[in-house]
Amino acid sequence: MQGIQIIGMGKALPARRVENEAFTQMVETSDEWIRSRTGIQSRYFCKEERQMDLCAEAARKALANAGVCPEEIGLCVVATITPDYHTPSSACMVQKLIGLPEDIPAFDINAACSGFVYGLEVVSCMLGSDALKRPYALLIGAEKLSRIMNLQDRSTCVLFGDGAAAAVIRPSDAHRFFCRLGSQGNAEALNAPGAGYPELYIHMDGRKVFQFAVHAMENGIRLLAKETGVSPDEVDQFICHQANERIIRHVQKKLKLPVERFFMNLDQYGNTSGASIPIAMAELMEKGQLKPGTKAFCLGFGGGLTWGAAYLEF
Repeated sequence: MQGIQIIGMGKALPARRVENEAFTQMVETSDEWIRSRTGIQSRYFCKEERQMDLCAEAARKALANAGVCPEEIGLCVVATITPDYHTPSSACMVQKLIGLPEDIPAFDINAACSGFVYGLEVVSCMLGSDALKRPYALLIGAEKLSRIMNLQDRSTCVLFGDGAAAAVIRPSDAHRFFCRLGSQGNAEALNAPGAGYPELYIHMDGRKVFQFAVHAMENGIRLLAKETGVSPDEVDQFICHQANERIIRHVQKKLKLPVERFFMNLDQYGNTSGASIPIAMAELMEKGQLKPGTKAFCLGFGGGLTWGAAYLEF
């Protein structure tokens, strides 16, 4: 069974940082209210930046980190629900902006906050195909959620942020990879209407999403443990979608796992949907916490409703 190896990562953020205090001018809330319910202290919002600009910056950093040239990339996939265009895809625009070869597949996938985990499975399958003539893939998670936020809705406007992160991936027999994905059609729990609707804002039932999220994470951990033969006690890093501190802590405590193995950076970035997991991974790599031999469970959950669980070896 062919595995995959992430050999480089990079992240990109807008210039504008928004602290919790800014929302007190828009809705009835406070810094304490937001922190105590979500763990979020700040997030980044695009002002001039396009989503594709964040994608391209993250991709350039990942390539530099990996020591790989654009000409060596054989596949480009972007996980996003907020592309600048319905078409061309963000992946096609990345191809243009950073000079990737013109004879490679480039496309977007939409699995919301689970998108990067879905992308890992897509990349794994395609890297094993004879159709790709180059040895590396570029997988990007990127969002410009500020574009679809209702700043008068206290239940959602304080939660989300913009950002991107990219991974350079190659096939590797020495690095095992397992992935399990799922979906549950449920627009009532979480949706963002498409073009032609009177308003394009995110709508969310927080309670339903919380219940789905904790079940999806617990189930994902159990499935990966069964499939890989790696018990949760042996996992070095649980890299979760950064939606809410309470969700992550609930699962960590219920499974009686060490708190230090559940990395969190949502206090700085909020919920960046498809960019959430790769931003966390990029920061862990920067800190030297994804060193050779590290075993990681990546756990995503979000709109769809979708969920994804992946096992990676570094």
